[in-house]
Amino acid sequence: MLTTLLHLIWEFFKTGLFAIGGGLATVPFIYDIAERYDWLDIAVIPDMIAVGESTPGPIGINIATYAGYNAAGVPGAIIATLALITPSIIVIMIVAKFLQKFAQNRFVTGSFYTLRPAVAALIASAAWQVFTASIINLGTFTAAPAFSSFLGMFDLPKLILALCVFLAGTFWKKIHPIVYIVLGAIVGIIFKM
Repeated sequence: MLTTLLHLIWEFFKTGLFAIGGGLATVPFIYDIAERYDWLDIAVIPDMIAVGESTPGPIGINIATYAGYNAAGVPGAIIATLALITPSIIVIMIVAKFLQKFAQNRFVTGSFYTLRPAVAALIASAAWQVFTASIINLGTFTAAPAFSSFLGMFDLPKLILALCVFLAGTFWKKIHPIVYIVLGAIVGIIFKM
């Protein structure tokens, strides 16, 4: 049990330290943890992201709490959650202490500016992993791909639904996100997606 708790601390501390950019930036780290430990099932991560997006709290914290609970019960949930948020607390305290003094320093502004591509890459990686896990089935794509097997690698109902949501979000920007969540839940229940 102690070894498991130490692994939880180490893995989620690293995730909290390097997942700069918010909850979706933790997703690539969560996939990595799921591949190396039995705390999470890789197939369930897209569903956890969907639930995490529609419930209060950041995705990373929700998933860390779930993984910690799976690994070591309530103590594991508490440890994993604290390990994930500790680096942010430390960094915020340090930045708050020194940022006002060095806010106009070109090295500080340059550092924040250079972090942007890394954050964008982490979020793009998370989006790709969620897309491939929910819409693409590479297992059906054969060694000699034909057009039919190319279409067969997509879950067409989910792809059509994703395109409809994308187009709706593009053309009707005044629709509240809760409407999408409720409609997504209804479609998921009706079509068992």
